[in-house]
Amino acid sequence: MRDSYNAPNTCAACSIHPPRPAVTGCMRSILTRYVLRSLGRKRHFRFAVRTLAAVFEGIDSRLSLRESSAGPQLFRCASVDRTQLSPSERRLRWPILLAFLGCLPSQLAFAQESADAANLKTADKAELPLSEFFPIPKLKSNSTELTSAKYAAVDVHTHFYLRLRHDPRQLQEFVQLMDRNNVAVCVSLDGRLGDQLQRHMEYLWTDFKDRFLIFANIDWQGQGEAENPASWACHQPDFARRTVFALEQAHQQGISGVKVFKTFGLNYRNPDGTLIAIDDPRFDPIWEACGSLGLPVIMHTADPSAFFEPITPQNERYEELSRHPEWHFPSDKYPSRASLHAARNRLFSRHRGTTFIAAHFGNDAEDLSETARMLEEHPNVVVEFASRISELGRQPYSAREFILNYADRILFGTDGPWPEQRYFYYWRFLETRDEYFPYSEKPFPPQGFWRIYGVYLPDSVLQKIYYENASRVIPGVRERLQRWHSK
Repeated sequence: MRDSYNAPNTCAACSIHPPRPAVTGCMRSILTRYVLRSLGRKRHFRFAVRTLAAVFEGIDSRLSLRESSAGPQLFRCASVDRTQLSPSERRLRWPILLAFLGCLPSQLAFAQESADAANLKTADKAELPLSEFFPIPKLKSNSTELTSAKYAAVDVHTHFYLRLRHDPRQLQEFVQLMDRNNVAVCVSLDGRLGDQLQRHMEYLWTDFKDRFLIFANIDWQGQGEAENPASWACHQPDFARRTVFALEQAHQQGISGVKVFKTFGLNYRNPDGTLIAIDDPRFDPIWEACGSLGLPVIMHTADPSAFFEPITPQNERYEELSRHPEWHFPSDKYPSRASLHAARNRLFSRHRGTTFIAAHFGNDAEDLSETARMLEEHPNVVVEFASRISELGRQPYSAREFILNYADRILFGTDGPWPEQRYFYYWRFLETRDEYFPYSEKPFPPQGFWRIYGVYLPDSVLQKIYYENASRVIPGVRERLQRWHSK
């Protein structure tokens, strides 16, 4: 449309009265050419131009007909020169005007669209917060409602102290949820060495020992002051020896592994204020002891890549980070995500006799090539996908291919306990070909503003992920599964 303003054959009416921005030169040109072509006589050219110019002068497409001078102008241009017109010119007045009126509806429609756009632009000044945007997809596709796992599932990543705070009623209700969903065993990662471990064992094992396993947590701070890292237990000369002794005792009591939280590498500091390195050699005896005791170490390192990028409109997790600014790790305050992963991988390489579980798909679920590289370079490492079906499910082709290629190295995890609907989405992601469905029961997607697709894994792979790999990697799973299946 814009090109018509500068075209060599722009109409004469437009050259006399250049079109306003809201009125397209194309419409003027088409109308003028039509009239002049209809006239077909050179002697009437000046009259046609004069008439059309008068018509267009009265049009303002931003106004409705009743607000504009278009109507009066039309008929004024037909009568103002009447006494000066020849009989043939008088006969042509009305064909010209009728030709214009034939185009008038489209011009008025354009005017209405322009007014609507202007009103919408005004309304946009009261911006809709992203947190209040709840679009309902109109996509019609298959929806498979699964209410339990196809095979007995072992959830290797749960938090029964952090989420339930040792509430007995909630535990009872969740065991019932496990029964309904064919979740045979859950591994709680909240057994901090010391008194909390004892309380956690009592909470989970008094009535449901066959359904729960416990991983211990290293107590890096001990009795030290939170704001005084020099007083922390991990900076005392005998820390590694005492921790190994505590792990040996906990192993005798029945723990199945060790959990390391992301604060190791992101928050815990040395006496000089620097962050403790993940591969700090002072703690090598601890990882060596885990290998000797047969205790796998599940390690959460760093976080999704978006958490390390500036919080700008270009950050795909902008909404999530606006709700949880404490999850943001700016480069001027924290090490890079790449350096954290590099330190973790050096730790994996130094302790080949210890099994490590890289939590949350190694926090590289959005870059499966990196996850694959980690697994290829470290045969003592497996992964689990707690809270990462949101990432895997938005790349179903790549995710399915990855899972099939590394089926022996992937465990099932959820980061629960969650409301029951969340588990339904896990079953749907793993077992169906469903398209574009939620990954969370929350009304606003909590980990990225998108939906996911199922990867429809074959039965042999489902069995490995749901329970076979966990039986091989985590002590205590196999015996509990046997009791579950014997019911």
